[in-house]
Amino acid sequence: MPELPEVETTRRSLEPPLVGHRVVSAIVRDRRLRWPVPDHLEHTLTGAAIVALRRRAKYLLIDTDRGTLLVHLGMSGSLTVVPGTRAPVKHDHVDIVLDSGETLRFHDPRRFGSMHWLATHEASHPLLAELAPEPFDDVFDGAYLHRVTRGRSAAVKQVIMNGTLVTGVGNIYASEALHRAAINPRTRAGRLSRARCDRLAVAIRETLGRAIELGGSSLRDYVDGHGNAGEFQSESAVYGREGLACNRCGETIRLIRQGARATYYCAGCQR
Repeated sequence: MPELPEVETTRRSLEPPLVGHRVVSAIVRDRRLRWPVPDHLEHTLTGAAIVALRRRAKYLLIDTDRGTLLVHLGMSGSLTVVPGTRAPVKHDHVDIVLDSGETLRFHDPRRFGSMHWLATHEASHPLLAELAPEPFDDVFDGAYLHRVTRGRSAAVKQVIMNGTLVTGVGNIYASEALHRAAINPRTRAGRLSRARCDRLAVAIRETLGRAIELGGSSLRDYVDGHGNAGEFQSESAVYGREGLACNRCGETIRLIRQGARATYYCAGCQR
């Protein structure tokens, strides 16, 4: 599932070919995404000028002079810029045709992605209104993490993936950040000291930053706006490395399940 680094990589790769261009037409082939594509989208987008691309958590926001297109990639979605002459294939659900002759194409085999139109009051949209601070926000640091974890008995990995406390830390990067911080993912969040919270906040930022540098992770379907796969998985410290030696201490990487999610960690150096 595309996480924060993948969405940010998509944003950066799409910004040059989209911003400053106008929409010639929009084609919706299948409205049956996680939520139905708005009936008016084709009419509303046609003629609109794209002025900026932004990201909020795992959501991509395409700003136009008429409003904002809010996109979530779901579990298998991708947004790529393709030549306008390229014929659509199965699961190419939405095309946004640009005056450059290129097309922004939304592909989603599992159809868990979504598209929403925001005319005004972006912050009040139900998908955005309750989002917590992001790891790259100034307010997110060890002090914040220590404060929001007090009294919480849930495992720290579950807590840092809780979008009402910090948003954008998905499953892959939670495992990687906890390894970087040398913290056992099963540790009760409320038992973390301030020093460990400081270390974890830095580790989350560094992990996500490095993932963005490498174009995200492509474990299944993910590609960026140019169709390129991410490379973060090639230097993963624990994720997907069950049974292999930890690069830091040599102990064997283990796999457990937490909240129906796979958690990878090293029992030797994560305490």
